[in-house]
Amino acid sequence: MDYQGFFKESLARLRDEGNYRVFADLERHLGEFPKATFRKDGAERDVTIWCSNDYLGMGQHPDVLAAMHSALDRSGAGAGGTRNISGTTHDHVELEAELADLHGKEAALLFTSGYVSNWATLGTLGAKIPGLVILSDALNHASMIEGIRHSRARCMVWKHNDLADLEAKLAELPQDTPKLIAFESVYSMDGDIAPIEEICDLADKYNAMTYIDEVHAVGMYGPRGGGVAEREGLMQRIDIIEGTLGKAFGVVGGYITGSAELIDFVRSFASGFIFTTALPPHVAAGAVASIRHLKQSDAERQGQQDRVAQLRARLDEIGIGHIPNPSHIIPVMVGDPVKCKYISDRLMADHGIYIQPINYPTVPKGTERLRITPSPVHTAEDMDRLVGALKSLWGECKLARQPIAAQ
Repeated sequence: MDYQGFFKESLARLRDEGNYRVFADLERHLGEFPKATFRKDGAERDVTIWCSNDYLGMGQHPDVLAAMHSALDRSGAGAGGTRNISGTTHDHVELEAELADLHGKEAALLFTSGYVSNWATLGTLGAKIPGLVILSDALNHASMIEGIRHSRARCMVWKHNDLADLEAKLAELPQDTPKLIAFESVYSMDGDIAPIEEICDLADKYNAMTYIDEVHAVGMYGPRGGGVAEREGLMQRIDIIEGTLGKAFGVVGGYITGSAELIDFVRSFASGFIFTTALPPHVAAGAVASIRHLKQSDAERQGQQDRVAQLRARLDEIGIGHIPNPSHIIPVMVGDPVKCKYISDRLMADHGIYIQPINYPTVPKGTERLRITPSPVHTAEDMDRLVGALKSLWGECKLARQPIAAQ
């Protein structure tokens, strides 16, 4: 086999389809989020980022930076190894206690990313609980799907947010069959939110555990930033709450929270935890500072929600279609991979606006989009430039406009 030829042909096909991923070379400006420097072909220019998952700008918050600097000066750069050998530091212990408190749980467990926390936890539970059947929402994140697949447990996929389909599948199983319902709170591509209370009702009725991925919700919702489950008063009804430190909290890492026994079980059996070098202490310290700040400050959340409402209204005024949803994510629909990539490139080249195109396989073909995430620190001038640029490019690409009544 001509291996290199195979790679080349596969990549060429991706480019022809408009689905080849290009990573922008960006350098964020300290204290000036969402501003960054973009570098390409030896040239550089200032740009404004409109698609960051650092939803609240906490990656630049003075409290977070001060905590990280302090931990570097106190403990150095690395954790020293895996948690079970030499890498558990006091910063990890402190962060896990902070996370357990955030979600009203007995214990928490840190991982190196949200992807790993989903993969390792679902993989471990599916492999170790005899006869476990995992009921997975059809739009669950790739990390959840990979964890379930890795576990080799039986998986039943239920239609996205469809309670009738979920109940029909639960009803097929004997009452004494171990079951786990796995779903997300905020789905990152469409921005819709799961019917959490109704899912919990079904879990109680059919004796199932519940596993919720709150990565796009922690820090963003609830009086202390505990996520949608906190906002709706449902945290105690969820067996496992999974989240990330890499989005609204502004650093990196993932975690799960739950009962002391469940967390100890995953800690003891999950290879994705046992054999992975621990997060650096300064990252854990920064996360603690971010979580503590957002537990007592609602200003960032309110500012972000205001910007989202403003941008949605501005898009409606110029007839640019976006998926209506109750979350902070604004999916602006293009529906063509080549045009989606073209608009993204032109926004960067001509207007200094960075919005990454979202094409297949992240979303189904025909639903290509620009995924916009306004932050509390985007200015009125930033928004004027974005709306004006989109209006111009929509006309140039001959994309359909929608009347306000259709939004």
